[in-house]
Amino acid sequence: MKVQCLVIGAGPGGYAAAFRASDLGLSVCLIERYEQLGGVCLNVGCIPSKALLHVSELINAHNDYEKFGLEASKPKVNKQKLLDFKAQLVARLTGGLSMLAKKRRVNVVHGSASFIDEVSVEVTDSNGAKQTITFDQCILATGSRPIELGFLPKHKHIVDSTGALGLPIIKGKMLIIGGGIIGCEMASVYQALGMQVTICEMLDQIMPGADIDLVKPCQKQLEAHGVTILTQTKVLEVKEDGENLQVTIEKPDGKQTKASFALVLQAVGRRSNADQMKCQNAGIQLDDHGFVKVNAQNLQTTNPKIRAIGDIIGGHMLAHKATAQGRVAAEMVAGEQVIFDAKVIPSVAYTEPEVAWVGLTETEAKQKNISYAKGVFPWAANGRALCLGRDEGLTKILYHPETKRVLGGGIVGRHAGDLIAEIGLAIEMGCDITDIALTVHPHPTLVETVGLAAEVAEKTVTDLFIS
Repeated sequence: MKVQCLVIGAGPGGYAAAFRASDLGLSVCLIERYEQLGGVCLNVGCIPSKALLHVSELINAHNDYEKFGLEASKPKVNKQKLLDFKAQLVARLTGGLSMLAKKRRVNVVHGSASFIDEVSVEVTDSNGAKQTITFDQCILATGSRPIELGFLPKHKHIVDSTGALGLPIIKGKMLIIGGGIIGCEMASVYQALGMQVTICEMLDQIMPGADIDLVKPCQKQLEAHGVTILTQTKVLEVKEDGENLQVTIEKPDGKQTKASFALVLQAVGRRSNADQMKCQNAGIQLDDHGFVKVNAQNLQTTNPKIRAIGDIIGGHMLAHKATAQGRVAAEMVAGEQVIFDAKVIPSVAYTEPEVAWVGLTETEAKQKNISYAKGVFPWAANGRALCLGRDEGLTKILYHPETKRVLGGGIVGRHAGDLIAEIGLAIEMGCDITDIALTVHPHPTLVETVGLAAEVAEKTVTDLFIS
């Protein structure tokens, strides 16, 4: 087989690239190693995890019933029905992708691809059958996989993020190694389902990279739900003890303690899948961390016929970044004069409350000695947040003290992931703080806190008294 555009990997970046290339008139082949399209995100990542997080939110909401004047028994978890709901949701979305591929006449090949040379790959299917595909241009979108901790034994109750979504156990004690976004999200799920959860994070805060004022309300809520959070703490050893696991933990003072857990989740990050494709045969260079080297604007690898997008090139390892890069890469392959020039990529933790940030953070500004000013609006003064019984949030906007140009922002609270988009758009458009303050926001809403934070910066806010 020979095609004009070969896309390897059918996750959010890969299928976006394949579909866009087809729309632009190219002959396209899309290679996917698994039977379903959608990659990690749709099958064992973003979508199934958010389904479980929604269920955890419904369960935890029961704790607030009394203050709203509601009386109801605590929800009971039917594990099989919950897993069926998750599976049906995934099937619906992946089935939709297959239909879109057929309508666009994208040739989908299932199997694992490895490069033969600079213009061809060998694809091996699940039965061991092989075929060669030659391309004019190629887009690499093979994503990433969880980092495995070498000192952990092989045990059915030691899982990564994929295994955790299968809910192997929902009773007893659970240890989560790593307090990043995935670790905190899974803590939200498992505590709601009934487990006693402990998060062990080596750094001095959970969600490293997010500003501490955004993290604190989330940490407080997790702890209120019974999650134990240990920071500046290391897991030194995990040993099998029948059905349980004996774990040795080193506290910040150097003292070691032992504890028994029924389930251990390793959530310490992800690594590129570039090492699985014999990239050297195609002249594709990797960096010291195993990510594919690319030109940031045209996404070209060291082989000019091959572009790479998404997790495989590092940086923000997020589905929405991959999707945006996939569309642009396809347009480049089709000969359009475009570049990838996103100024910012938003990050979201779908915890309770959600934590979202985009652009410059205060932590980064202080580390790099970047001048900034900020406007912060507390949700305790927002009518919509009070109606929801969720006043723990805040919205802040960072801006240049002289030009007033918006540099970044962060939100913690209900639907923060939805609200952060306005600040992202402001940065992309080069808005200043006045533009946002003068934009009329609907009331009563949560999104008006973005406008109110800008009013705080402008000193025109009337919903607060600022001396």
